Amino acid sequence: MASEIQMSPQLEQIDGEIRDNFRALANGFQKLDKIKDPNRQSKQLEELTAKMRECKRLIKEYDRELKDDKARYSPELNKQLNERKQSLIKELNSYVTLRKTYTTSLAAAGNKRVELFDGAGSSEPTGEENIQVASPMSNQELIDAGKRRMDETDQAIERSKGIQFVVEQTMEVGAQTGVALKGQTEQMGRIVNDLDTIQFSIKKASQLVKEIGRRVATDKCIMFFLFLVVCGVVAIIIVKIVNPGNKDIRDIPGLAPPTPARRLLSLPANY
Repeated sequence: MASEIQMSPQLEQIDGEIRDNFRALANGFQKLDKIKDPNRQSKQLEELTAKMRECKRLIKEYDRELKDDKARYSPELNKQLNERKQSLIKELNSYVTLRKTYTTSLAAAGNKRVELFDGAGSSEPTGEENIQVASPMSNQELIDAGKRRMDETDQAIERSKGIQFVVEQTMEVGAQTGVALKGQTEQMGRIVNDLDTIQFSIKKASQLVKEIGRRVATDKCIMFFLFLVVCGVVAIIIVKIVNPGNKDIRDIPGLAPPTPARRLLSLPANY
């Protein structure tokens, strides 16, 4: 399966080291069946425990490398690599369960129990190591416990996939919102430009109205002055007609003086 997946050189190297350790574990447990001396069995279990520690370290390194290079792979390839990682974890858990079986057998025989992944000075909890300390359970109980652990691991994987899907959906919505906000910002910019243009047009129109108002006021003044002049001329003409003998009123240039009234003489009838 690993050869069918296109990995980076780093992942291929880590995967190869894990496979080598798994082969060493398989051979070690086969040799353990042939060992009859309890002391040698305990020593063999300690060596196998060291191999399992190394496998767990490599799986963690595999996971870190996979997260660092996630952007370089396609979604399908990322899915395959994650499935590969989960298969490695399951295989390691199967060896852990097998180790617990042998440890229980040695404990039942009164031999020294081997504490795995719980050495002196270790500060990491065994639950995070995916490996439990040997307990006085039967083989069937140990197998059932291993199956439960694998089921819990599968459920955790499914939950992580659900969380990843939610995160991807959230990122997609965020990207769409960003595009929408950018479009609204551009639209607001165009509206502001239009408002500036309208404001400039209003100012120009206001100046034009003021100019027209000034011109109209000037024209009204001129027309009123002309009206006064015409009224004065008409008044003078009327006065000259009514009182032609008035010497105080001078004749208007270009206007003929009024004709004096002629006195009609009546002739005698016998003339």
